[in-house]
Amino acid sequence: MSSMRLISVTVVLALASGVVFSAEQKAVVTLEIGAAAPDFNLPGVDGRDHRLADFAGVNVLVVVFTANHCPTAQAYEGRMMKLATDYKDKGVAVVAISPNDPLAVRLDELGYTDLGDSFEEMKIRAAERRFNFPYLYDGQTQAVSLAYGPVSTPHVFVFDRQRRLQYTGAIDNAEDPNKVKTHYVREAIEALVQGSEVATKKTKTFGCSIKWADKRKSVEKAFQDWAKEPVAVSPIDVNGIRDLMKNPSKKLRLVNVWATWCGPCGVEVPDLVTLNRMYRNRAFEMVTISGDTPSHKDDVLAFLKDRQVSCTNYLFASDDKAQLMDAVDQAWQGAIPYTLIIKPGGEVIYRHSGTIDPLEVKKVIIGYLGRYFF
Repeated sequence: MSSMRLISVTVVLALASGVVFSAEQKAVVTLEIGAAAPDFNLPGVDGRDHRLADFAGVNVLVVVFTANHCPTAQAYEGRMMKLATDYKDKGVAVVAISPNDPLAVRLDELGYTDLGDSFEEMKIRAAERRFNFPYLYDGQTQAVSLAYGPVSTPHVFVFDRQRRLQYTGAIDNAEDPNKVKTHYVREAIEALVQGSEVATKKTKTFGCSIKWADKRKSVEKAFQDWAKEPVAVSPIDVNGIRDLMKNPSKKLRLVNVWATWCGPCGVEVPDLVTLNRMYRNRAFEMVTISGDTPSHKDDVLAFLKDRQVSCTNYLFASDDKAQLMDAVDQAWQGAIPYTLIIKPGGEVIYRHSGTIDPLEVKKVIIGYLGRYFF
């Protein structure tokens, strides 16, 4: 489906659900207390389609709009699973929906995650975390999300036996589980299970904005801006490389050794560029070292510019490849590409000879940098 057609479909769906937005900015209307639960039929990570009617047998339905990439949403995944476990035998069902258009998420919005918001990546997250609730994808049309009106991830909607909305808002009052004082969703569920009135019916949510399809323009602009970033290469000698490997900085450092004549090196460059754009706004930096002959500096620079490698780039200032290998890593056997991830202070936490597995590298990076703000 073309971008223009997708936007047109979204407009029609939005108007049909009472949502009004301009070409520049959506004004999403959140479902009001007492409103009926909008119907849905969405694909789940379990390979099945899930309908609202599938939950007809439960007394309380908890719908959580969440997202793979959002650090706030990630911080609540464990609590969502605990809700599903604690209330499973009390006639309560939890269902999660990802509202985001994966093509509307900028790379620099992915600094706290190893996975984006595509359906395939949702499957990976659900399997890794062993989600005990249905995890549904609404990123194709966003029609269900527009009908419910979440404003951020996570955003919860709690419905009673008649599927009337009795609570909407945050799960609790703090991202950090150690600082939670008020359990909004638990209190709402408890009240409904006991046949009581929900005391707090609405709270504000805090988290990542919903990535509606019209935010694809922001993604396109980001790629245009990144394409304009300056790309340079500087010579580096053995002593410079040894200092580089000691990593006296306060940043996690990824070092990639490559050459223009190396086919696999060219294959993995786009993944490296993506990693740089994802994590460089945090305590992370990427450095490349070309093992080309020093006289080929122009070719090296042309290669880097063509692929928009706008990190710190070096060209080894000698033809002695044995010196290069010795300075980079005693464990390196010489095949390129060769990639290292080095903690501040010089400890190597990842080394790989050959083309990298991007997801594996992302997990190493996030494992060090952390997923959450707190």
